[in-house]
Amino acid sequence: MQALQLTHNKTLEWVEVPFPDLETNSDVLVRMKSVGICGSDIHYYKHGRIGSQVVQYPLVLGHEGSGTVVDVGRDVTRFHPGDRVAIDPAMPCFDCDQCRSGRPHTCIHLKFLGMPGQAEGCLSECIVIPETSLYRLPGELDYDAGALSEPLSIGYYAIQQARQSKPDGIGILGYGPIGMSVLRAAQHAGTKHIFVTDKIEQRLRIATQAGATWCGNPLSADIVDEIHKSHPQLLDIVYECCGDQEAVDQAVAILKPGGILMIIGIPECQRWSFNVDALRHKEITIVNVRRQNHCIQDVLDLMATGNLDYKDMITHRFPASDAHEAFNMVAGYLDGVMKAIIQF
Repeated sequence: MQALQLTHNKTLEWVEVPFPDLETNSDVLVRMKSVGICGSDIHYYKHGRIGSQVVQYPLVLGHEGSGTVVDVGRDVTRFHPGDRVAIDPAMPCFDCDQCRSGRPHTCIHLKFLGMPGQAEGCLSECIVIPETSLYRLPGELDYDAGALSEPLSIGYYAIQQARQSKPDGIGILGYGPIGMSVLRAAQHAGTKHIFVTDKIEQRLRIATQAGATWCGNPLSADIVDEIHKSHPQLLDIVYECCGDQEAVDQAVAILKPGGILMIIGIPECQRWSFNVDALRHKEITIVNVRRQNHCIQDVLDLMATGNLDYKDMITHRFPASDAHEAFNMVAGYLDGVMKAIIQF
């Protein structure tokens, strides 16, 4: 079978690889149908690393996926050949102290699809994955929607982690797919005043159409001043979704005393810096968001019932043969791309 390998920076090649075998009795063989391109895939594609995670070439990328069950191990009880499934790319051990305390997303022995030194990704014709990492696709959802359930679950989880049921005002700094996921989850939770920033005008137009209260471009406006004027009491929560130091500084400035800064974006730098005086005097809480935890089933249910809007997230679809073009488009923020899906 064929798999899409990252063989060097910005170099992808379809190569012939051995067909995967079921390694344990709880494994499931899945034929891939849809795979979304994530910002973390782009970090590996462009730079070959995210922090301490350094690519050892070749590596198969991709972790936002869905497909059809082809075969199952003898201990698998929830799935059968022909079932349509969404994939949770995380494969925890379920035995370490993190797993036992209800935090499998920070499992000490975690394996994650498309991560260096952990597991090959799902940009492949077929993959083998544990039964515990699969979720049945409701009949109303197609394979593309199944692939979106992973990024959408991050936004949903971020809203839960903020632990404020109905904040008066929130900020979303960076309106890529994760920023959109936060906005959709916040709308579902009943948040009314949502302020969005991004450096790409097309994305701001999408945010406006999606119902954002206010949108601004930090390249052409004083974001802090504009939000102060529009919402003098400042914001309860700011979700940093772009991994940018300037956005972190803006977040601290637009948070009210007692506010919460949610760090979701993956930065290219290795250290953040903060205005300590503002942090102390405002007593700002900083919360890091690590992927998601126990949210995919909830998100699939909300998508299936129409209570979590997602259909405007996908802006481009590519056949698997054009995967390199898809990666270049996402890496260059070309043609107004929000989420690109590779279809098998």
